[in-house]
Amino acid sequence: MRIPTLHNALLAVAATGMFATASLANAATTINLSYNGPPDTDKNAVHLFASNLKRLVEEKTDGDIQLKLYPNSMLGEEQERMEQVINSPSLNIASFAGLSPIVPEIYVSAIPFLFEDYDAAHRFFDEGDYWSKVEDTLKERTGAELLGVIEEGGFLDFTNSKRPISSPDDFDGLRFRAMDPSQVALYEAFGASGTPIPWTDTYMALKTNVADGQMNPPMYIIMGSLYEVQKYLTLANVQYSDQFLIANGSWYDGLSEEDRQAIDAAVKEANALNREDVEKRVDERIQFLADNGMQVIEPSEEELAAFREKGQPAYLDWLRQKDIGEEWIKMALEDAGQGDLLAD
Repeated sequence: MRIPTLHNALLAVAATGMFATASLANAATTINLSYNGPPDTDKNAVHLFASNLKRLVEEKTDGDIQLKLYPNSMLGEEQERMEQVINSPSLNIASFAGLSPIVPEIYVSAIPFLFEDYDAAHRFFDEGDYWSKVEDTLKERTGAELLGVIEEGGFLDFTNSKRPISSPDDFDGLRFRAMDPSQVALYEAFGASGTPIPWTDTYMALKTNVADGQMNPPMYIIMGSLYEVQKYLTLANVQYSDQFLIANGSWYDGLSEEDRQAIDAAVKEANALNREDVEKRVDERIQFLADNGMQVIEPSEEELAAFREKGQPAYLDWLRQKDIGEEWIKMALEDAGQGDLLAD
């Protein structure tokens, strides 16, 4: 048997070490990004954001950090993905269902009719004291970093299969699918009933009349083919539709200053691209729904005021019943320029 020389043995050890180091480096710089919805940039604004973020992160870090995308909740449902991002190097785009169990104070940002337009919503999340406190609170409770608010579809509108809705009175006796308990409170304020139903079950619930209606932006109505089982669309612009980009805190804090700045810049740019795409396509998506058989109802200013007058106080009562501190409500309303609600 031939015995290798010491030189050859050292070369072999060195080569093995280099391969191991390279393997560890590759593993360390490949970060999973998980989220809801199909891998379709046309129908799913969250996937559009994720795709742009992947490209921009890799460009801005010269390929040192690469993102691996996991759409369609491939890595688990909301709570599982939140546990993953808190405990391991990863990124996750969470909905209210994922983030609210940890920071229920985010429900304050969904006060109905809080924002007059997109610019008002952008200022609220980009510059407001309330949202800065939300970010700090998530960090304090979990160590995770909230990097951005992702515009996922515009503003939420009502749909139903029974009758046109142009005022709160038109809700009387209807049954609605709710995303969460806060929406149940809103429907009840209008005289309807609400039942939390998972998004994945919504189409069948509407088709089988378990629910008469639901609330979502036009993008989701198209994504879920809900226009096939809903007749009426009310453009009420109830709430701003958003999700939340969350990073593992240990991973994010451990980045070099240069890489952290690159990540932050990529998030900001990807979000700007998302906002531009979502907002310019709202009318196109509404027209698609009309072309596919939905009757579109545009409430007047007086009718929208009636929705606000019933919906906002009921929602604020619901927030207070959840023991969300009054300082959170006060801060958010002031950031949104609606401090007058505090006197009601």
